[in-house]
Amino acid sequence: MADAHRHDPDPSVEAAALHEVAAGVHSWVQPDGTWWINNTGAVIGETGALIVDTCATADRTRRFLDAVRTASGDAPVRFAVNTHEHGDHTYGNWLLPVATTLVGHPNMRAGLAADFVIEGCPPIWDPVPDWGAPERRLPEVTVTDGATVHLGDRAVEIHHPGHPAHTTGDLVIWVPDERVLFTGDLLFAGLTPLVMAGSIEGARHALEWIAGFEPSVVVPGHGPVVPADLLPSILAEHERYYLFVAELADQVRRSGHSIVEVARDADLGPFADWDDAERLVLNLHRAVADDGGPSFDVLAAFTDTIEWNGGPLTTHVCCVH
Repeated sequence: MADAHRHDPDPSVEAAALHEVAAGVHSWVQPDGTWWINNTGAVIGETGALIVDTCATADRTRRFLDAVRTASGDAPVRFAVNTHEHGDHTYGNWLLPVATTLVGHPNMRAGLAADFVIEGCPPIWDPVPDWGAPERRLPEVTVTDGATVHLGDRAVEIHHPGHPAHTTGDLVIWVPDERVLFTGDLLFAGLTPLVMAGSIEGARHALEWIAGFEPSVVVPGHGPVVPADLLPSILAEHERYYLFVAELADQVRRSGHSIVEVARDADLGPFADWDDAERLVLNLHRAVADDGGPSFDVLAAFTDTIEWNGGPLTTHVCCVH
């Protein structure tokens, strides 16, 4: 089973690049977007920059921030927003300038405060990532529903979907003058979505909410930037996947078989080519818990995932990259 779910050879960290997706709005896309390799971004206005998320490791975050400094003419980083608490989007927070105001949802702040993985990654992944000795930095400002940040005349809106989705504390960043939307991990373009810390139903309902912004460009949490003409197909793929997981969760309940057994027998069909297919097991644990099954147990969920995968989960984040 393990060989069937291994990724291609480790992509170079240098493959990450800053792209101007609209005037003064930049995405930092990190191939190949798999475990611990996320996207970030920057919005530049008259009075400075706003950063969207950081990276998992010190080296990756430094490269990103250096690229933003170059693109912005060394404009001050006045604000940064974490889209959720997961370490691939937050462990680099400590490298943000001290004067930067860091923003997150209250649940995101609490989740990062309680996160023990930042202190040393367990051998769930192979190779085990090294974050580069981060210092835990939490948001100084929390946003429950929404807020607007002003960079001179440029408004940058921060929105919460109103319910659990990828996590219980997701935020999106909306740049209305250029109609650019940073979704965090509410979208995984071309990769298997992950909702173990949120809700299958909530993630599915968030898709219509995302579409409601009518964006010209979407920067997902992982995977390539999504132009407006491709967004409907990306949203439809997510919808089909979440319904697929819900159907399997119902099968677990009706059959009495274990999550691993049902996942092992499942035909992944159109989702078979997506990286990180093992997330099916994590998502099933969440869906079964939300459907009245045993409460979600993160250790049991990862143990089952490793069993299904035939060994630790592949990551391309080794050493301090």
